[in-house]
Amino acid sequence: MQRRTALRGLTMALGGLVSLPAWATGWTPESIGPVSIGSVDDETLLGEIVETIIPETTTPGAKSLKVHQFAMRMIQDCYGEPAQTALKQGTVLTESTAQQLFTKSFADCDASQRKAVLNAVATSTDPAGKAFVNLIKRLTIQGYTNSEFYLVNVQKFNMAPGYYHGCIPVEKLTAAGSR
Repeated sequence: MQRRTALRGLTMALGGLVSLPAWATGWTPESIGPVSIGSVDDETLLGEIVETIIPETTTPGAKSLKVHQFAMRMIQDCYGEPAQTALKQGTVLTESTAQQLFTKSFADCDASQRKAVLNAVATSTDPAGKAFVNLIKRLTIQGYTNSEFYLVNVQKFNMAPGYYHGCIPVEKLTAAGSR
């Protein structure tokens, strides 16, 4: 009986080690593929919204890392119909709020006006607005912090920690290791 339990545990550990590289890699815009959840206008608007949440400074912003495509892919593949409906209603509500507040589209607004529009959508009486803003903020942060740029340049992620130095004589290693 203990042998079966040990073999089962060993098999699970081996399976976890084999599948680890697939989990640990950062996503790239090319790995996402096309998203069919919304129109091109919705994707463009969502790009401007995520850029408002994480703007481009000395580091790339969310739009240049294509976090909006990540958010749309997550909503399409991982979230249910309510999130997809919230995305469609939220983009319409964001555009209409920008028109009401500043008489221009969200894309034509400057950074402070965009923040005001998103705050107005989040605090509106429409529950779809608050759900939309919270969903997009969460997915923007998740997509940005899991992007290849962030993992490599900010977190200094190493797939396999430690390095093999095969060109160093053994004497130098033992001398350095004994200090």
